[in-house]
Amino acid sequence: MSKQSSKKVALITGASSGIGEATAKHLGREMHVVLGARRTERLARLATEINAEGGSASVFPLDVTSEASMNDFVRFAAEKYGRVDVLINNAGVMPLSKLEARKVDEWNQMIDVNIRGVLHGIAAALPLMQEQRSGQIINMASIGAYTVSPTAAVYCATKFAVAAITEGLRQEVGADIRVTLMSPGVVESELAESISDPVGREEMRSFRQISIKPEAIARAIAFAIEQPADVDVSEIVVRPTASPY
Repeated sequence: MSKQSSKKVALITGASSGIGEATAKHLGREMHVVLGARRTERLARLATEINAEGGSASVFPLDVTSEASMNDFVRFAAEKYGRVDVLINNAGVMPLSKLEARKVDEWNQMIDVNIRGVLHGIAAALPLMQEQRSGQIINMASIGAYTVSPTAAVYCATKFAVAAITEGLRQEVGADIRVTLMSPGVVESELAESISDPVGREEMRSFRQISIKPEAIARAIAFAIEQPADVDVSEIVVRPTASPY
């Protein structure tokens, strides 16, 4: 692939399913997308589909909880395409439970993926974007970044943290780099499958009676990317029209 291509280069973490997969398909029509996740077989199938339809996709095995893995992910994209225009920190987990259930391992998993994963992405991509004097970092939060509900205390805490990190980054990076917080409402995804606590699982089943397709978030991400360089869409909330949350 020519490094002189005029197409933007977008990196997507958690690209093997849900919002990440939908975003890869949507952006891959017009951009070079680099797909990162642990489930590489799924990534390979997705990349094959995108490329077969005339798009451009590459795959890299990624563990966002590892700083070294994230550094390698960004380096791979930069070496293959010559630049990195967009990093979408999408990877996330949501094993809901009440605090009294004391599922400490699940709390730590959410902290590692949802917070440290975002920080690792910023740390890996920011120096390159500063050198380029251009770039955009899109961090995936949630409506859980604005309010808290039972069984979701730790999950919401991680998303509150993502919102704070994103706003701090936006204030710090100046005029060259755009920073966007994307906050989906209830979206069809595999996140609920990680809920081991029966109370949390039942609450999410009720919560998801109204949901939207992940493609809706992909379109919102594309909207933020497509704006002129001097326009920073700094925050977007996308929720089902019928949702009271």
